[in-house]
Amino acid sequence: MGSTSNSNSLGKVLERLETLAQQYRLHKPSPLPVPDGTNSTQRTLGSNKRAAVLVCLFQDPYGDLRVILTKRASTLSTHSGEVSLPGGKREEGDADDVQTALREAKEEIGLDPSLVNVVTVLEPFVTKIGLTVVPVLGILSDMKAFSPCPNAAEVEAIFDAPIEMFLKDENRREEEREWMGVKYLLHYFDYEAETEKYVIWALTAGILIEAASFVFERPPAFLEKRPNFWNRATNSNTTTT
Repeated sequence: MGSTSNSNSLGKVLERLETLAQQYRLHKPSPLPVPDGTNSTQRTLGSNKRAAVLVCLFQDPYGDLRVILTKRASTLSTHSGEVSLPGGKREEGDADDVQTALREAKEEIGLDPSLVNVVTVLEPFVTKIGLTVVPVLGILSDMKAFSPCPNAAEVEAIFDAPIEMFLKDENRREEEREWMGVKYLLHYFDYEAETEKYVIWALTAGILIEAASFVFERPPAFLEKRPNFWNRATNSNTTTT
């Protein structure tokens, strides 16, 4: 009975996401034009302050909804060896955040953009150094057509995890920190895939908590207490100058 109930519930979730994806395709907002007088140097500087990541979901053979993750190469200068979502900084030729996320996913893990049905663009996060990170939520239309191909210069491993785990108070740790006199929590999720142990934490964990909350339409089963700087106001689809 419980299995049937869970299956029906997930079916409704997938139906809702597919409907949102169809609506996105029909009403996709056009990228705003770059203001007159903005030169290429200014556009480049703006793109360096903006990034996008792809939260790509798929349904596994057991009926679970999973998200594609990567372990960053140990040779990278920043966040080496950490778990992340496919993505990176916006480039001058990118029309919008969606294109940035899809381009980076193709470069990093060999994911063909045509296989991704974009559902929505979630609220952006801002890091301590002022980088705006925009999560793009999508569904992998055909898992069998995706042959993971990690870019060795950037990615050490590709794996996936159940997206719902980021709403559960299991295999989770937290650490209290403080920024400008305000305390917040960093969440750490422990996950094991094919005998390899991973820790998903900080910004990536925060994005996945937000994505899971959107997908399942419920808050996490724990106190999130996210840092204030993540919520700094940004314009989600304009070029910073």
